[in-house]
Amino acid sequence: MKPFPRLGQNYAFLVAGIAFLALLVAAGMRSAPGVLMIPWEKAFGWNRGVISLAAALGIFLYGLMGPFAAAIMQSFGVKRTLAVALGVMSFSTFLSLFMREPWQLVATWGVLSGLGSGCVAMVLAATIVNRWFVKNRGLMTGVLTASTATGTLIFLPALAALSAQGWKPVVMVVSVATALLIPIVLLLMPERPSDVGARPYGAPLDGPVPPEPVRANPLKTALTTLGAAARKKDFWLLFGTFFICGFTTNGLVGTHMISMCGDAGLAATTAAGLMAMMGAFDLVGTTASGWLTDRFDARKLLFIYYGLRGLSLIYLPYSGFNLYSLSLFAVFYGLDWIATVPPTLRLANNAFGDKEAPIVFGWIAAGHQLGAASAAFMAGALRTSQGRYLEAFVIAGAAGLLAAIMSLMIGRSRGPRAPEAALAAS
Repeated sequence: MKPFPRLGQNYAFLVAGIAFLALLVAAGMRSAPGVLMIPWEKAFGWNRGVISLAAALGIFLYGLMGPFAAAIMQSFGVKRTLAVALGVMSFSTFLSLFMREPWQLVATWGVLSGLGSGCVAMVLAATIVNRWFVKNRGLMTGVLTASTATGTLIFLPALAALSAQGWKPVVMVVSVATALLIPIVLLLMPERPSDVGARPYGAPLDGPVPPEPVRANPLKTALTTLGAAARKKDFWLLFGTFFICGFTTNGLVGTHMISMCGDAGLAATTAAGLMAMMGAFDLVGTTASGWLTDRFDARKLLFIYYGLRGLSLIYLPYSGFNLYSLSLFAVFYGLDWIATVPPTLRLANNAFGDKEAPIVFGWIAAGHQLGAASAAFMAGALRTSQGRYLEAFVIAGAAGLLAAIMSLMIGRSRGPRAPEAALAAS
């Protein structure tokens, strides 16, 4: 039975909505260690460096799984991959309810949750957009990646409030929310438009039918694609800038912002409220970035985004940490949190084509999470040794300025490609 058979091409928006929910829940899960860091510290006596290590490993595996997840989706299907990933995420968080030793934290919130959530990440957005949309790809990429902000907006204040009752209620909410999404995916998400008698949104009705995917070894596909992409300078520029993107966002601010505010005497709920404010403005900023990516040079957009982000991170430690300065940072930084994703995916599509781009983007996204893991661990280590976060934020700000310069170098050997030409070629 085909659900909602009359939707036609508009079924793409239902699929995008389901993907949005999955990405939202994964974002909530990945942001939970930021709320749980202090409760775990108090409950078990673990220092912040140990907890940061588990968070960093989870972030790293979250990114490393990206290219392999994209290849698995091509070989075995998006629906199956997504359902299994959600199951692993729910199971791993549930297991953490029984942990007593640091290695168990690393195993559940580091290894298992990282592997599961890595299949529910930016490569899912890239795969859905490339498979279900011809028109408005930049906008839809912005909407889907903005789910990270929405997850922050919805989960962080609630999780911070729950953490007042202990860390276990937080873990139970994350586990249940993840499990509830599995039947929705299984019942309502087709594999591709042809499964519901439709074409991708915006595709001409008399155009050629996209070929069925060829089943292949996901490991071989991911590594072969990496080998080919690595011979291009653009891959390393995109990888490097996205490394810095992760270094300056969820690795640093997403993991340590609440703790940094705690050092300044702010309550966890107040700090979580600031994070939620960032999430709200990032929902606007990333969606707007998708709209802009359909119309303007993606390289110049990245230059602006990374430059402004770097300046804001350097400003934060010297802001005085009063309500006005933190609110100003939350608005300014929030608009720019992951606005980099739509132009980065556009540049990857331009350089590598629709078929290879999701897997290549998975490797680029792995760079993002490698950067995030590096920042999560670095900031925790500096906080443990120096007793403050000042150096971590200044280093991250300088890295943002470097990424702004690198962005202008992408595609210079083949010249800029106009959005209209890129869309026609895709």
